[in-house]
Amino acid sequence: MKKLLFTVLLAAFLLPYAAAQGKFEIGMKAPEWTFTDADKKPFTMDSWPGKVLQINYVDPDESDLNDAFNDAIDKATDIDKTIDREYFKGFGIVDNKSTWKPDGLVRMIAGKKAKKYDTTILFDFEGQLHEDWGMPKDSYTVVIVDKNRIVRGVYKGKIADSEIPGIIDMIVQLTKE
Repeated sequence: MKKLLFTVLLAAFLLPYAAAQGKFEIGMKAPEWTFTDADKKPFTMDSWPGKVLQINYVDPDESDLNDAFNDAIDKATDIDKTIDREYFKGFGIVDNKSTWKPDGLVRMIAGKKAKKYDTTILFDFEGQLHEDWGMPKDSYTVVIVDKNRIVRGVYKGKIADSEIPGIIDMIVQLTKE
């Protein structure tokens, strides 16, 4: 009887976690969210209709992990003009739940990144995307969704330099669809 009770309790705790991890995968429609920027203005994915989105979900302790990738995206957008800004938007969502840093310091770090990449930075104070999208804690995840909000790429951790050209090519193709 104790084994059965233990099994039932273990399943009750693990199944919601496993379900959350399985909710989000390539080819599915990305679940919607609402987050605010530093001025408390709310944003959703529909704030950028008709655009391919590059969503950087970032633990502030890992904020520099994919700078090489973001620099390459900026170059493809602003210098090479291979990514058409009319059909593309890259932005960040800060995973405040994963950091020990106080909100004031996080906002300062986010402000510097927003200026550097001329983008929008949003704040996930409650770790909503850990649950809704199965995003890992204490990490840096890049998600690419197409104009219809279908997930086309998920990159957890540091993106290898060798992967960057392929991701840029995918974004270029998605902006032309």
